[in-house]
Amino acid sequence: MSDPLLPVTPPAPTAGAESANTNPLVHGQTKRRHHRHYIARATQSHLRGIRVVLNVLLILALLYTITLIKALLIPLVLAAFIGLALNPIVAATARRGIPRWLSASVLMIALIAGIGTGIGLLAQPAIGWFHDAPAALKNFVPKLRAVTQPLEAASRATQTLVSGQTVRAPARSADVAVNAWDILATTPKVVAAVLTVVLLVFFFLIYGDTLLRRLVEIAPNFRYKRHTVAIVRSIQTEVSRYILTTLLINLVLGLLTAGMLWAYRVPDPLLWGAVAMLANFIPYVGAVTTTTVLALVGLMNFNDPGHALLPALTFAGITAVEGNLITPFIQGRRMRLSPVAILLWLLVWGWLWGIPGALLAVPMLTSVKLIAERVRGWRWFALLVQR
Repeated sequence: MSDPLLPVTPPAPTAGAESANTNPLVHGQTKRRHHRHYIARATQSHLRGIRVVLNVLLILALLYTITLIKALLIPLVLAAFIGLALNPIVAATARRGIPRWLSASVLMIALIAGIGTGIGLLAQPAIGWFHDAPAALKNFVPKLRAVTQPLEAASRATQTLVSGQTVRAPARSADVAVNAWDILATTPKVVAAVLTVVLLVFFFLIYGDTLLRRLVEIAPNFRYKRHTVAIVRSIQTEVSRYILTTLLINLVLGLLTAGMLWAYRVPDPLLWGAVAMLANFIPYVGAVTTTTVLALVGLMNFNDPGHALLPALTFAGITAVEGNLITPFIQGRRMRLSPVAILLWLLVWGWLWGIPGALLAVPMLTSVKLIAERVRGWRWFALLVQR
């Protein structure tokens, strides 16, 4: 037992600690180790910054390339989606012993005949509207002036009270001139694009399984082969179901629109029903565009503003029910996409490819979402675009 009055001496340092503190060689090695660690962290930070810059440059180069070769990519992507939509029918007939080339030929003939019949029925009304557009616009402007004249007078009166100076009415704009030469000049390009799509769809239906087998063969191991088959089969099944379901919904919407316009005695109801069906492939934007077009058509053909706007208001109600109740119920939660993601995707592809890009944007987003769900490291994108 120690005496409490005696001073307490601290414990003597161990030999290892004393050597570490006093040995300059060990101290230098520790400093060099910390310095190497600092350099490694700084290098990793610089590499991450360089990687981000390279990824941004890669995305910009990819967007430029997609825009540059859009004349080649648009028919290819359109043919791929049509082939995906029709492939289950060809596969079902092949399981029953019918050759793929025969069922593909029958499908393509039926598809061409149906589209040709529709174009034949709608070509004459469309050409009639095209030729009568200048006269219709001339008749429409006085009606529009009668509606907007009180608003313009109130606006001029407000500006006069604020500024103290008389504000004159703006001069009338020149008449709208419609030039048909531009449309005729693009006809060969359209015909070539249609033939390209038809041939690509035909060959995709015949050799689709062969391409899948070749894709599986180049996979490095069995795990990647199984993963590749699962991704491709999932895209084939779900994208095909999505496209066929959307086509059926839009067809019913077009028929309802045509029947509604016929009941309201709007001229050429089948033409505007077809416009509504095609425009509805572009979510949100298509419905707003068709509503605006129907409002203009009603104002051109009817003198009463209430009767003129009734077709557009009825169509807006139909699309509201379709977009918020029917389509989500039929397609289910798995295929529902975020409205923000859809609008941003439409903005990007509409800017890159125009109207074809807007029509193909949602099927492309659906395919990318399905791929991202099964690729490690990209599931965040599927969660981000899903509603």
